Amino acid sequence: MKLNSKLNQFISSLKEELGLFLSISFGVFLFILFFEPFSLEAFDFNNRLLFVAGIAAIVFTIMSIVRIAIPWFIHKYDERKLEPVLPPFINSFIILLLSTVAIVIYIHYIGSVLISFYLVFKIGIICIALPVSLRLFDLIKELKTQNVLLLADKETAHKRAEEYREEYLNKPFEFVSDQGGESLRVLISDVAFIRSADNYVEIVYEEDEQLKSRLIRNTLKNIEQQLQSYPNFIRCHRTSIVNSHYVVKLQKDGGSYSLIINGFDERIPVSRQYLLKLKEAL
Repeated sequence: MKLNSKLNQFISSLKEELGLFLSISFGVFLFILFFEPFSLEAFDFNNRLLFVAGIAAIVFTIMSIVRIAIPWFIHKYDERKLEPVLPPFINSFIILLLSTVAIVIYIHYIGSVLISFYLVFKIGIICIALPVSLRLFDLIKELKTQNVLLLADKETAHKRAEEYREEYLNKPFEFVSDQGGESLRVLISDVAFIRSADNYVEIVYEEDEQLKSRLIRNTLKNIEQQLQSYPNFIRCHRTSIVNSHYVVKLQKDGGSYSLIINGFDERIPVSRQYLLKLKEAL
């Protein structure tokens, strides 16, 4: 049972990288066939194709052994996929070394090609394409995985923010008189703005889809301190605090600014002292 599981894992990993290995092998096949880094005159056309295909098969086999067979054989894997046994640069060096040696031996004994230092150097240069291509593939795959994880984290954070926002906006808030007694309890999301009215503050809030107002004996400064944990409430004037969710537009009339509040006929004045902060919030 355990052996079958390991074998299935090996086959699954081979299938996963089969396209990559075939692409690299085919690339080597085409390069050698068209550019002929060593003489192929000893072969006719058909035998030349078979001979170069043998080189591609060597490349494919070495990549399969180093990338899949070795990790599988020494049991360095988890339940999902085989893990690299060695660091990437060592894996790359082994692939480069084995493929260069194997191809040199192959072309010497099968193709009867005279081996020289320059020829070995050219074959080594060709074989560099293997580890480079594999490393680029791994980096792209890693970036894609990180991107997927980041998108998942972003989605999770967005959902949490939405849940927090729903909870936050549906939280009741009680405006209490500084002398006790009278109070107003409303959802914090229903408060459109608050403005001072002599020794009172006027709370303008939405109820039954209409804006209503209520006077509470208190100071605007005290109310502002109570609303500090709600960033959507912004001081726009020494006499007014607005809920940014109800702001329709910041309007400029000559040298002065004012706010248009959704469902409210009057404009709320904006002083230059709070203008920059207000623009950033809106």
